Parts: sequence; C-alpha cells; structure tokens
Amino acid sequence: MAKRYYEKDADFRRLMDKTIAIIGYGSQGHAHALNLRDSGLNVIVALYPGSKNWAKAETAGLKVMSTADATKAADVMMILVPDHIQADLYEKEIAPHLTPGKTIMFAHGFSIHFGFIKVPDFVDVSMIAPKAPGHRVRELYTEGVGVPGLIAVAQNASGQATENALAYALGLGCLKAGVIETTFKEEAESDLFGEQAVLCGGVSELIRAGFETLTEAGYAPEIAYFECLHELKLIVDLIYEGGLGYMRFSVSDTAEYGDYTRGPRVVTAETRKEMKKILAEIQSGEFARNWMAENKAGRQGFLKMREDNAKQPLETIGAELREMMTFLKKKKEAGIPQA
Repeated sequence: MAKRYYEKDADFRRLMDKTIAIIGYGSQGHAHALNLRDSGLNVIVALYPGSKNWAKAETAGLKVMSTADATKAADVMMILVPDHIQADLYEKEIAPHLTPGKTIMFAHGFSIHFGFIKVPDFVDVSMIAPKAPGHRVRELYTEGVGVPGLIAVAQNASGQATENALAYALGLGCLKAGVIETTFKEEAESDLFGEQAVLCGGVSELIRAGFETLTEAGYAPEIAYFECLHELKLIVDLIYEGGLGYMRFSVSDTAEYGDYTRGPRVVTAETRKEMKKILAEIQSGEFARNWMAENKAGRQGFLKMREDNAKQPLETIGAELREMMTFLKKKKEAGIPQA
C-alpha cells in the first residue's frame, strides 16, 4: 500500500524564507499561486510578456515577471504550463539560471519521465499533483478543506526533497485531505492511460457511439443527447461519492440488472486487449513522442481533429439544449483562468 501523508507530516517552516515561482497562471497555476500566497509564502508568478493572464495575476495582488527573471529570483519553481510547452521553456528560460540548492517542481510527470526535460544533478526534482482541476483546488482551499494529491521525488540533490515537497503540499492545502506517495513513472503513465482509455477517450467514444446508435435507429437527437450524455453527470456524481456500489444502490433495479448483464457486452475482451495496447504505447514512450512530434510539426492533425469533432451532431444538438439550462451559464461567467 502506498505511503500517505497528512498535515502532521509536514514542516511549513521549510518554505517560509523561500521564494516560490509559479510558472504559468492557468487553471492549476492560479490555484497554486493564490493558495500558497494565502498560506503566507512568498510567491511570484512567471509569464511570457503579453500573456493575457499577466493582468489577472497582478489584479490578484501577485508579483509577475518573466520566467527567466523568476528563475533567477526563486528558490522553488513549480512548472504549470502545458506539457508540450515545458521542454522549450525550460531550455530557454529556466536551465540557464539554475544554481545548486534550487528546486524544480511539477504537477505531472510527463516531461521528466519521458526525458523531454533533463535537470542537472545539483537540483531537486519533485512533484505535487492535486487530483482536481485548479478551480476546485482553489475553491476547497477557501472553504478550509483540500483536495487529495500525489507526491513524488525524481531527484533528491539536497537530501530533503520529500520534506520540502510536503511543505509545499501543506501550503497548497492538499495535506488536509492527504497526499499519496508515487513515482514520476507511475503518475505519468497511469494519468495518460486514464485520460485515453477511460476518462476522456473512452467516455467520449462511448457517448458518441450510444448517441449515434439511437439516432441511426430513428430516435430524436434531443432524446439521445439526454440519455447518453446529459444524464452521465448524475451517474458519475454517484460513483464519485460512493463508488460503483453506491451508484448501483441509487439507480433502479432495472438499471442495475442492465449494468451487470449488458455492460460486459460493450466493454469486451477485445476492448480490454486494446486497453493493454494503449498502455504499452504509453509505457514505451510512443504516445509521448507522437504528441511532441505533432506539436513540433505545427499541430495541423490535432487541430483538424478538434475542428471535426466540434461539428458532430452530438455537439451541435448539445449546444442547443444547453441553452435551456441557465444554471450552466453561471459557471461560464465565473471567469475561471485557462492555461
């Protein structure tokens, strides 16, 4: 069983005389910067000149500077820009200014595990990865609670990398819920697999397949949307709250019987075989190399897939139906920072 840490395991004084640079001010970046600042730590935000988030960070009372200047000034740098940007940013703006005693931190193991960023041996490399979107990390912190997270150390030059990372997790609020010890390898590979096979790729294709099966059989697209997409949140909320057992307890006996008898006919042995293939591609680094190559080539393929998927009937009918749901508009108007 993986080791777990809580507030009693961290010493906040380790970071009290340090400067922490939050590199990026998107979904995760704004939460890290504000939570750490409100915990009493010295925080600066690193952005590129002209960033749309520069003014937002300053309005929040944070000091903002370039990544190069922030790296020079900071003892700890938490890199929270998107994966495909990290390596180039590191080489140009961070690496030239690293000195012994500094710490590089991440919220995802991608760049370190797959070798896109190589840090000199005199620098600590650690990870604190909250298991929630940034707006939720911030929201629960302000409510006096926290989201669980993961902790990992890839390089322990100081001999105190774990202890310092725990102090960071304490300031972020994660230790109220607890953080679980992992490795950069385990976090990176399991995170990618979850996204591709279940949470994003798997769920998206399952929704689309269900929607198309109903509409091709003559059912109204509005009905298909509600049955295959809209009501998914109700089921996920039940699973989130109490696992599969609580979901099955909460739905009708008819639904539970259909779950047991029909679900395995959708996710078959062939599906599981393909999942293992996807995991193997992640483990070998094939997916990571493909994704980085796509970005270096200009992202034409990626952007075409995004455009094509946005035009699907499922998305167009969904946009119409969501206009009926005024409660959804409140979240869009909240102005949550984007990466």
